[in-house]
Order: sequence, then structure tokens, then C-alpha cells
Amino acid sequence: MTSKPKIFIDGESGTTGLQIYSRLNQRDDLELVSIEASKRKDSTERAKLINAVDVAILCLPDDAAREAVGYVNNDKVKILDASTAYRTADGWVYGFPELNPGQREKIANAQFVSNPGCYPTGFLACIRPLVAKGLLRSNFPATVNAVSGYSGGGKNLIQQYETFHEKQAEGKSLYPYGIYGLEFGHKHVKEMCQHSGLSAPPLFVPAVGDFEQGMLVQIPLPLWILDNPPSGKVIYEAIAEYYQGEKFVQVAPYQEPTLLRDGKFLDAMAMNGTNIVQVFVFANDSTKEALLVARLDNLGKGASGAAIQNLNIMLGFPEDLGL
Repeated sequence: MTSKPKIFIDGESGTTGLQIYSRLNQRDDLELVSIEASKRKDSTERAKLINAVDVAILCLPDDAAREAVGYVNNDKVKILDASTAYRTADGWVYGFPELNPGQREKIANAQFVSNPGCYPTGFLACIRPLVAKGLLRSNFPATVNAVSGYSGGGKNLIQQYETFHEKQAEGKSLYPYGIYGLEFGHKHVKEMCQHSGLSAPPLFVPAVGDFEQGMLVQIPLPLWILDNPPSGKVIYEAIAEYYQGEKFVQVAPYQEPTLLRDGKFLDAMAMNGTNIVQVFVFANDSTKEALLVARLDNLGKGASGAAIQNLNIMLGFPEDLGL
């Protein structure tokens, strides 16, 4: 490209949009195009801007994202959608570059790319290598227990926790931790299933903790249900080989106690401010049990960082530019 690529963030005032804007606004290799605050809900103006740029990044609720995609009439504009609307849709490329061989090339050549969810990023980083390599059968009954910082819930949840903190200062009660999605069928489950290679959806139990950013995604593996259960070391080596050379997916040394606080605790916030997802493997071969854990910043590799990484690939820029 001879001129600077033009980028429009539709929804730049939201949690993810603000993070992306803040990162891109520091770069001099792009031209950010903004909409006037008074016209953010003006469909004519939004359509005009979406079709006038090189890449439009959608940081919108699902229905609004679908509406925005409906405005596209320029086959030269590329769309990067950060909502859940298109993560399992035909004609869209899933924006997890490290997920499969050739995924980067698909992202680079696509007009429509869906940015992964934060919980699915952690789950897929752990489970995809084992399904791809045949160490776990496709009908393995996967379960996911995960906790995220409250920023993952967007403006409303952030406001709730800020209010909780004010009440705590007044000596009133605070909600430090809670699970949700107890009706099951969470919107991330289809995404997890489709892109992992599993034939059945995992049982997913998300939670929110009283910290702003950070995430732990845990996948317990009852290996004793398998006819030929792999050892923990075999699982670790398979995952490490799968991500060999990757900058933004790091596989921690096998059962390394120095990575744990006091040799016991795996903290959720250690990757905050990065675009890295760390993968851990813990196992007990005598009981044929293992635990996979992903640790990431839910606003980094789980949202805005992943979007910047995908944007760079879509524009043919160095993948780590601005990260």
C-alpha cells in the first residue's frame, strides 16, 4: 500500500473499542477515521465510513454488528468483527492465527474475519492441539471452568463492581466471586465446539472475580476414561510442539512450581497488559488425571490485542506491530 491504510472503529466508545483505539492511535502507519459523537447511531454515516476505509473494526453488540455488515457494498473493505455474531458463520475466517496450520494465510486473504472470544481463546489454546493430534477423541466430554476479571462484562458490569467497591469502603457487603451461565448454552459454547474439533459441546461454567483484568481457563481431563491414556509429559510435549516458535502462545514448562505463587497458586493477572496466552499442563499419572490451564488478559489476547494482531495480518504488516 502506497498510502496509510484507513481504519474505522464502529463502536470505539465501548470497552474493547476504546482499547483498540488507544493502541492504534499511537501508531503513525495507519490513519484512524472517527465518526462524530452525534452520528454514532446514524446508519447513513456509519455505512459511508465503513465503505470508505481499508478495514472496519466492529466493536458492537451482535445485532448492531449484523446491521453494520449489512451496510457493506465495497468488496475492497475488510471487516474485523469483535462481537460473537460471526464466530461460527459461513464465509467468515476465525481470527485465531495460531489455531491451525494455514490459519494466518486464511486471515490475510479474507474479507471477513471474526475476532475470537476471551474464554474460547483460552479453551482452544489448550484443547485444539490434543484433538488435532488424536490424543483426545472428538467426543471427549470436555468441561471448562473459567474466571475472568469483571472488565470482560463490559460497561454495565464494570459499573456494578465500581459501585460494589464504593459500598465496601462504607463497610457494606461486596460480591467477590460468582459463577454464572447456569442455564447452560452460553453463547461461547458453539464457538468452542466448532473450532476445537470436538463433536459435542463442552460443559462450560464461567465466573467473574473481583479484579478488573485477567483470566484463567481450566480444562480438567479425567484421562482414566480413555482406553490408552497419555501421560502428562506426552500431553505437554504435544502442546509445546504445536505452538513451537509462536510469540503469542507460550507453553509454560511442565509442572514448574516456580511459576506458582508460594509454589501453590496460579494467579489470574500475570499476563495483563500483554497479547500472550500462556498454557499450563499439570498431571498425576498415577491417578490418570490432568489439568490444562490457559492464562491471558481478557482485554489483551482475549479482545483488543487479538484484534490488533489480526488487523496487522489483514494489512500485511508485521504481526506484532503495536503489540
